[in-house]
Amino acid sequence: MLRIRMLDQPYMTDLIEANSMGHEPNLIDIYSASWGPTDDGKTVDGPRNATMRAIVRGVNEGRNGLGNIYVWASGDGGEDDDCNCDGYAASMWTVSINSAINDGQNAHYDESCSSTLASTFSNGAKDPNTGVVSGTSSFHNNSYAISSSSLEGNESHSGTSAAAPEAAGVFALALEANPSLTWRDIQHLSVLTSKRNSLFDAKGRFHWTMNGVGLEFNHLFGYGVLDAGAMVALSKEWKTVPARYHCDGGSIKEQRRIPSRGTLVLKLDTKACQGTDTEVNYLEHVQAVVTLNSTRRGDTNIYLTSPMGTRSMILSRRPNDDDRHDGFVKWPFMTTHTWGEYPKGTWTLEVRFVGDKPQAGWLKEWTLMLHGTRDAPYVNLPVTDPHSKLAVVKKAHEDRKKA
Repeated sequence: MLRIRMLDQPYMTDLIEANSMGHEPNLIDIYSASWGPTDDGKTVDGPRNATMRAIVRGVNEGRNGLGNIYVWASGDGGEDDDCNCDGYAASMWTVSINSAINDGQNAHYDESCSSTLASTFSNGAKDPNTGVVSGTSSFHNNSYAISSSSLEGNESHSGTSAAAPEAAGVFALALEANPSLTWRDIQHLSVLTSKRNSLFDAKGRFHWTMNGVGLEFNHLFGYGVLDAGAMVALSKEWKTVPARYHCDGGSIKEQRRIPSRGTLVLKLDTKACQGTDTEVNYLEHVQAVVTLNSTRRGDTNIYLTSPMGTRSMILSRRPNDDDRHDGFVKWPFMTTHTWGEYPKGTWTLEVRFVGDKPQAGWLKEWTLMLHGTRDAPYVNLPVTDPHSKLAVVKKAHEDRKKA
């Protein structure tokens, strides 16, 4: 294991971040990052140009073309923050990991957002000082690097800062079972093998929901807790998913007022680039790129609903965010909740204010970005368990093709 101490410096720059994210991309498989913008419930920030270029270069060229795997902690801002305002964790190029405590409920520090892909366990339920034991490890090669604060000799490491390295360890096992897995294969495997188990929202805000192709997701936990055994087993049988395309699904650029009471509803019909070189028929990530200003940014809620009826909260209320000047400028709110769905049809964006006092605002632009494959991703995979997620999604895709 290689540890890069990029945070142990008196200052941080875009270049330092980029050098860390792009360090030896053909020798390192997995980068685990337990850092990001301040978890104060009012910051909206993400990677700068050089860092973003390093990450994009990593997924496209790293591991000799298979793509580096960037694992990111969802953040520890608690219910007053939203990890979709963290441009690192909410990036489609990273795997965003949240945490749960050992009785299945979310931890008090967990942020929620639609970009979280999966979870791992962190703190103990009865003893908050009980956490993940971490220390130096021996690996036969540089299978993954941790770009984080020091982890040595810690018997109570907790937070999503502990959850992300756990996920990196699971992914390292998957790569040991099948070194040919791409960065996207790892994300597909996470969706298909994560388990709901007994995970639940302690405050009853977010319930388990089924998307349009039968995959269960939760706004806190993504597709569930990572199952190392199941991921390794499926990795051995895995066939690399088809090529990925990026489709501009359309835009609404006419300025619309957000009512102080009530909801602004915008609908966008898309053919998902049908008949072009970037046609998308099976979704992976979806982005709603939004430009918006309001008298209080933190009181804004945004929902995105797919043609198959899956409704994602892509921005929740952040009571500490008093911003009235910056708003969101072409901010890419991302959801993984529509994974495997068909994108053609009508997408709906809902924007409303949810605070105690009336607010005013304008939505200036909304662009729908669809990312996924033209061909069905699991055609060549054998189904051994008829009740597995793989079986459910594969049947949904087959039924749709026959219809």
